[in-house]
Amino acid sequence: MSNRIADIRKNYSKKKLTEAKCATDPVKQFAKWWKQALSSEIEEVNAMTLATASPDGVPAARIVLLKDFSKAGFTFFTNYNSFKGQQLAENPKACLVFFWKELERQVRITGLIEKVDDQANDLYFHSRPVESQVGAVTSPQSQVIESREWLDGEYKKHKKELKGKKIDRPPHWGGYLVKPVIIEFWQGRPGRLHDRLQYTLQENGEWKMERLAP
Repeated sequence: MSNRIADIRKNYSKKKLTEAKCATDPVKQFAKWWKQALSSEIEEVNAMTLATASPDGVPAARIVLLKDFSKAGFTFFTNYNSFKGQQLAENPKACLVFFWKELERQVRITGLIEKVDDQANDLYFHSRPVESQVGAVTSPQSQVIESREWLDGEYKKHKKELKGKKIDRPPHWGGYLVKPVIIEFWQGRPGRLHDRLQYTLQENGEWKMERLAP
């Protein structure tokens, strides 16, 4: 077996992606693929790359978890004061990427950012495990801290203070809705001749589907 990175290859051959079998609405098509991904028992099926950029175009990307989706868009939660929160405040646009290698599929969603309302934020926050709620209160996400020991100490302090109490959602913690304007579905095919179908939102609210060269 070669140890050269350039020699690492995989031949994709499980599925095809045709216009005839795709929904005319990309969110409906995502729901179809989502259901298939769930039934495939993919570990952390809701893990997705979130890409953001500063006003001068410097990109940043990290993995976050999808927590809901609907015709309105795709939702995730985080600390608004985090690095990604700062970039989204300065440049409210983002791109999400799902890669389900077990199905040889990728979905790329480009959209505009909108904060989730307080009622939905509170509802989701209080559905989380208590440990995660305490963690949200404790962590000054993305800020430089002095040590792991300091973080553990702050967590233990807050956990003791909040034991047996209803934990209020911190005002700096909540959700974002990515309102899609472009959604691309990618299906791996042999010979690197992959299927790529891109939906683009039109001014009249309809979606235009087009095939892209791989």
